Amino acid sequence: MLAQRTLKTLTRAVGVGLHSGQRVELTLRPAPPDTGIVFRRVDLPEPVDIPVCAEAVTDTRLASTISVGQAKVLTIEHLMSACAGLGIDNLYVDIDAEEVPILDGSASSFVFLLQSAGVTEQAAAKRFIRVLKPVQVTQGEGDATKWARLEPYHGYRLSFEIDFHHPAVDNTGQQVVFDMSVGTYARDIARARTFGFTKDVEMLRANGLALGGGLDNAIVMDDYKVLNSGGLRYDDEFVKHKILDAMGDLYIVGKPLLASYSAFRSGHALNNLLLRQLLSQPDAYEVVTFENAALAPKGFAALQPAW
Repeated sequence: MLAQRTLKTLTRAVGVGLHSGQRVELTLRPAPPDTGIVFRRVDLPEPVDIPVCAEAVTDTRLASTISVGQAKVLTIEHLMSACAGLGIDNLYVDIDAEEVPILDGSASSFVFLLQSAGVTEQAAAKRFIRVLKPVQVTQGEGDATKWARLEPYHGYRLSFEIDFHHPAVDNTGQQVVFDMSVGTYARDIARARTFGFTKDVEMLRANGLALGGGLDNAIVMDDYKVLNSGGLRYDDEFVKHKILDAMGDLYIVGKPLLASYSAFRSGHALNNLLLRQLLSQPDAYEVVTFENAALAPKGFAALQPAW
């Protein structure tokens, strides 16, 4: 049986929110089978649980935000991406503020936290959402067109293309394909950092956003070049971060996907629309398990190694 996974023990991290600039403490705790990933706002007078699901997403401006009533958690995509990459099914995420800490701007710190706590298998079959027919969402026209698509695939493959028309970005890879069956998430994707432009910072901060951002947790560019003294971690770090984000956004569906995802200039909003479009068509997917782990797609059975 290909089993569900959770952590062996709890682990903690302290950081600041990318947009809020607030100090936040995060505690990751083991959860029973079939719990899914549940964020818990422990700073509120009465703690509020916010289970991760596509319908819980209430804001997709610059990040993915989930809510229950007035309680919300912002910028969950990097932690969700790490959980997807390591195959974590069940997890409690205690958080004492409304935004997940940005840490180094990638998913690598979350991968380190999860692997430090240890990943363990549970006595329940891992459940997948297997895509049965193509589903696509498209927005805009002409040069403003962007789209995202899911197609049937025995495994999990993601293809992303960006189009920023910026010298620093244009000199790097614009398209990347990552397949869980042949790649290693922690090595190939997790270290890609979020990125932004100095020309946007003043506007964002005037709107109460990017208050915690800086060169230590993002790639920052002026009109011509990358300003970080260490340069890029990957030759194609920009588009790899879009893959990282997409893996986090798509894992909000609550189960790992068996599908091929492809996208052009997609983002948090379009990724969530794609999930909702999939779920609105009962004939477009099915939930499956693998009683014989050998029949599962390569890349899911083995625990992901550290880099």
